[in-house]
Formats: sequence, structure tokens, C-alpha cells
Amino acid sequence: MVVKTIEGSGPVRILIIDDEPAMHDSYRQCFVAKNDGALNAMAADLFGDDDHPPKATDAAPDFALTHAMQGLDGVNEVERALAEGNPFAVAFIDIRMPPGIDGRETAKRIRALDPDINMVIVTGYSDFSPIEIAKVAGPADKIFYIAKPFEVDEIVQTATALGKRWQIDLELAEARATLARQVVTLEEQGRELAANESKALHMATHDSLTEAPNRLAFLRALTERARGRERFATAMLDLDRFKLVNDTLGHLAGDEMIRSVYQLLNAAVPEGGMVARLGGDEFGILFPTPGEEAAVQACELMLRRMSVTLTLVGHSVQANASIGVVVVEAEPVRDPVDVMRQADLALNEAKRAGRGLVRAFDESMDDSIKFRRRIEGGLGEAIARGELKLVYQPIVGRDALDITGFEALLRWFSPEYGAISPAMFIPIAEESNLIHDLGDWVVETALAEVQNWPGQYVSINFSPRQFRRHNFVAHLVECVQRAGVSPERIQIEITETAIFDDADRAADTLYRLRQMGFRIALDDFGTGYSSLYNIRKFALDCLKIDRSFIDGMGRERESAAIVHSIIHLGRALGLGVIAEGVETDAQVQALRLAGATHLQGYFFSRPVDADAARAMAELGQVEGKDDPGDSPAVYQGNGTDG
Repeated sequence: MVVKTIEGSGPVRILIIDDEPAMHDSYRQCFVAKNDGALNAMAADLFGDDDHPPKATDAAPDFALTHAMQGLDGVNEVERALAEGNPFAVAFIDIRMPPGIDGRETAKRIRALDPDINMVIVTGYSDFSPIEIAKVAGPADKIFYIAKPFEVDEIVQTATALGKRWQIDLELAEARATLARQVVTLEEQGRELAANESKALHMATHDSLTEAPNRLAFLRALTERARGRERFATAMLDLDRFKLVNDTLGHLAGDEMIRSVYQLLNAAVPEGGMVARLGGDEFGILFPTPGEEAAVQACELMLRRMSVTLTLVGHSVQANASIGVVVVEAEPVRDPVDVMRQADLALNEAKRAGRGLVRAFDESMDDSIKFRRRIEGGLGEAIARGELKLVYQPIVGRDALDITGFEALLRWFSPEYGAISPAMFIPIAEESNLIHDLGDWVVETALAEVQNWPGQYVSINFSPRQFRRHNFVAHLVECVQRAGVSPERIQIEITETAIFDDADRAADTLYRLRQMGFRIALDDFGTGYSSLYNIRKFALDCLKIDRSFIDGMGRERESAAIVHSIIHLGRALGLGVIAEGVETDAQVQALRLAGATHLQGYFFSRPVDADAARAMAELGQVEGKDDPGDSPAVYQGNGTDG
């Protein structure tokens, strides 16, 4: 590699090639004295640097002269200078130098060695035109001409200007090289990020044991098909007596059996279908079907294909399974969770009937259907009867564990049925206009309660149907104005499902809410459909990590990786990250270390009534949790509330 001379590091090296000794003396005389002002003026004249007049402090550079009497001698000097890493900036070349090679040939050979050198052809008479010389020794902008006899200032000014230009050209070349290296580095980093994103996405949606799609991927695929316009079947498969294999042959044998069964099922699933491992020995299957009879036949064929004798750790084991299947019609759009529940009910019926069977779902298997209808009838009167109430679960900051807000959670206590789970009555309300009446009651009650707290915000969940209400923003603004509550104290929780159907409309709604001052939290993050593009597109304040990932952190490598990825994503986008479902001290420490900004769950408090929430808000901390290092006894709840 040639190390080029840069400005300030030494004299400008000049090569003089001429066969007349007197000319060399003339060159020496030229460089004895230097007129600084004239040199700078000449440089400006040559290169049009009118916008940058010479400074008083600018001085002409020092010159180091090397003399050659013949063209070949000059070529050798250039070659030697390059080898030493100290090349010439300018070469003054006589055009006629008998008996050796002429100036044109000399310039050609020098240019072949050093593409950066500036050459000045000096002659009283030339056998070649400038164009002919430029053709062999170009580019033309690096070849200049001076006629003999020359003036001292003419030589020195030319050397000064070309020396500076040479230095500038080298600096520009280095800058371009640096930029090129940076571009290459950025491209490599981009490829690495893309590979990491692809790997993280694969880990989040695939089972580590079998490489099959996991429950999350299955639920997404089921949701997509449920929104489509084609009939399809959803089947749940469970291995028969799998626990016996684990207990007698060990978990390695059980793992090998799971892998083998997945491969057999994947080969037997109808075209256009998918097989996912949902957990343990349970598999979910989706495939297109013309009807229930065809779906049952396809499932029976899959059972026969996978009911083979497997060799596991030296033992022969017969693989058998049971399947429950439900056919989903093109209309109306079905709730994916309800479809899975019905397939599970059919699977349970197949096991009760003797195992190794296929059973299709029918409503007689679901006693809860009649119950749901009765619930729907009573839900409309629940508000008037005073059967609804809100409970509040604190949201604490990571560092001091201080209470920054409360999530409002709806409860229904029916005189006829007792406490009814929100998981039961919210979907029923969502299917009818009752969800708007319930939602208005929740907002009104929460706004009245937040005024009793010293400064915390209240987080309110909104269903997809509420969020798509045509006057949603105006209605919410009217509510807070009527209650006299600042929008900054209201956090709107929505799920990915709520914004996925119409992303553009959702983005506009969220933007207007943020403009009004409301806080926006994306709930159950990681279980829906958000892409990185959508997260950047929507006006959000924070992400809430779904409790299923928190619960799996200590047991599943995938869950821990997803939690860390969500936290890092939130931090990169400047969003807060709330971890829901925190139940153990180990989870608290791991989440704080990972960088979650807020925590929520049974470890800190179960949902409490309004009076208890007021006391907590006044205290500012969950009782007994004022020291982040404390590890009091943990309430082991069922995880449905936090």
C-alpha cells in the first residue's frame, strides 16, 4: 500500500525530467524564493477558488526537488518513490530528450505507475499535440503545459497549486474509501440484523423440540383462516397414554416420540394444511375441507398414518392418538379461541369414547352454550341492578416500585350465577351492542375514581368493537371533559387485534387520541399481528408483554427470548414496557435486569376494590414493597388478572 504525503507532513515532492543541465539549474533557481501572495493568487486563478480568498496565514509549501536527465531515469525515480511510500506530487517533463524516450512516452509510463501524479509538459517545441499526449498519459485534467522559456513565478505558482491539488485529491480519495468501508459495514450490519430478526421470529413461532409451528403460530394461522372465505377444519390431536412413555422410558424417549409423530402427521396432513405442536403431546391441525364427513375421513387417515410402532431408546412403542375436529364455515367470522375450545371438547369426547378415535364437534358436547345464552339475557340488566363493579390492580415502576397507575378490571357478580368470569361475559357483550353500554359504564366509573388518587393514572381496556366505534375519539373526549379529568391520567389499552383489521384507520384514531393527551398501551403484545412497521406507524406510549410469556420465562427458552426482544424493541423505539402477570421474585429481578419500565401482577397485589386502591394510591407504594430487595410471600393466583 502506498502511503501518500498529506498537507503539513513534509515538503511537496517535485520531479524534474530534462536532458539539459542548464534547465535543471533554472528550476533550482525558481524554487529558491517564493512569493506567498502571488502563489495563492495563482492557485485561485487555476482552480476558480473565488469563494475562498487566500488567508494571510497561508504559506507556499516547501518543495523537495528530484532531478532526472532522461525519461527512463524519471520513470525509475517514480517507481522508487512509490515503493518507498513517498510519491511525487508533480513532474515537470521536457518533451524532447534525445537519445532516450521522449516526453510523451515518459509521461505514458509514469501515468501507468502513478495515476495520481500531476504532470507538466515543458517545451519550446513539441512533436505531439496536447490531445495526443493526453490520450496516452491522461486524464486531461492531470496534464498541464508550460512553454520555454518560462518565468520563475510561472513554475513556482504551478508547482504550488498542483501540489495543493494533489494533497486535496488524496484526502478526497481517502474520504471516499472511508465512506465505502462504512457503507460495507452498514450493509453487513443490515444483513446481520435481518438474520437476527428472522431467527428471533422463527424462535417466537416455532417449537424448539420439533421445529413445528407453535401455539402462537397456530392461533395466528387459525385467525387468518377464520377471516377468509373458505371452509376449513380445525383438529386437536392428543397422544394416548403418552405419560406412560415418559414415566417408563424417560423424557428422552418421550421427546423422540413427539418428533417422530410430528414428522408422520406433517407428511399425512391434507394439501394446504398445517400441523403445529401446541405443547406437551398435543398437536393442532388446520386443513381445507368440503365438509364434516370429509374432515373426519382426513383425520382418520392421519390417525392410521401415525399409528405405527416406533423404536425409542431400544424399545418398541406403539403410537396412538385421539382427534377432535370442528368444521368452520366461511360465514360468519368465528372467534379462533372458541373454535379451539370446540375442537378440544370433541377431543375430550374421543378420549372418553375409548381413545384412538376421531370425533366431530356438535353442540350437545357444549353445555355452556345454553349457559352463554342465559348470560347474554342477564347481562343487559346487570348495570341497572348494580351487579357490576371495578377492581384496580396497581402498576409499579421498575426502580422504586412506586405505584404509577392502576388497571381497571371489570367484575360481574350475578345473584343467580355468582361471580362470572370476564372471559365469559366480555366475548358475549362483544358479539352484541351490549359492549358499548358496558364500556361507557366502565369509563364513567373509572373517571370518577381516578379523581380520588393523588396523581396516578387509570388504565382502561377497550375491546376491538369499542375501538372501531365511529365516534370513539369524540365520545371519549366528551367523557373526560364532563368528569373534569385530564386526558393525561387516562391510559387506553387496546390489543393488536383491535388495530389489525384496519391499520390506517387505527393509526389515525391513535394519533388523534395522543394529540388530545391520552396515553396509549398496546396490550397482550406478542400474541397478535404487529410487525415492526406497524409498531412504528402507530402512536403508542408503551407495550404490555402478555402474561403467558412472563409465566414461561423460567421454563421455556423461547418465552425468555421473546420477553427480552420485546423489552429491547420498546427501548429502541422510546416506548415504555409493562410486564403483566408477574408472580415471583425471580420474575421481578429478571424483568428489572432486562429493562422493563413497569411491572404488574400478583407479586405486588391482586386487583383490589376502590377503597383499597385509594389507600395504595395515597401511600404511593404497594404495602411491604417499598424496598426493591424485599421478597415477601407471593400470592399464587390463576393469572387471569395480572
